[in-house]
Amino acid sequence: MNYKITYKQFILAATISVVSAATTQSLAGEDDFTQPITVDSKSQFVDGKNKSSIFSGNVNITQGSLVIDADEVEVDASLGEGKEIFIARGTPAKYSQELDDKQRVIATAEEIRYNVSKKMISLSGAAELQREASSVSGSSIVYDMVNEQLLAESNDGNDTRVTTVFRPEAIKDITDGENSGQDNKGTP
Repeated sequence: MNYKITYKQFILAATISVVSAATTQSLAGEDDFTQPITVDSKSQFVDGKNKSSIFSGNVNITQGSLVIDADEVEVDASLGEGKEIFIARGTPAKYSQELDDKQRVIATAEEIRYNVSKKMISLSGAAELQREASSVSGSSIVYDMVNEQLLAESNDGNDTRVTTVFRPEAIKDITDGENSGQDNKGTP
C-alpha cells in the first residue's frame, strides 16, 4: 500500500515524537535508578588507591531493567559513591532499558559511557539508538535517560552523517487521525 505523506504531516509526526518524549519524563524507567548496580564478569581488577576497576570477559551490568553488555568495562569511582562513570567497550557494546510505558530503548556503540549521577549515556563509534522501530545513528550520541533527549553528531572532517529513521506506522497513525475528520469524498 502506497501512502502519500505531505510535508505538513511529516513535520507533525516528528514534532509529536519530540514533544511526547519531552513531556513524559516519568516514562524513563525512573525506578531503575533507585536499584543497585551489579557488575558480572569473568575477571576483575580493583585499584583501591585510584578508585577504579576493570572488568573483562563477557561483562554484564544491570540496574533494574537497565542492562549494558560489553567485552570490557572500566569503572571510575574517583568522584565518590553514586557518581561513578562506567566505560563499556565492545564490538559492539550494548545498552537496553525498559521504560515505564513498557517500550524498550536499545543502543549499540564501540564505547558506551554511563554517568550514574547525570543518568546519561554517551555512545561513540558506530553509535545507534533505537526506540520501537525508529532509530538514530551517527558517530556519537549523548542520551539523557530521564528526559529521553538525545544529541547525535557525525565526525568532523568525515563524510559521515547523522541518520534518523522514522517508522511508517507513526506517520500513518497521524494521517489516519487527520483523515477521520474528513467527509466521504476525502477532502477536508
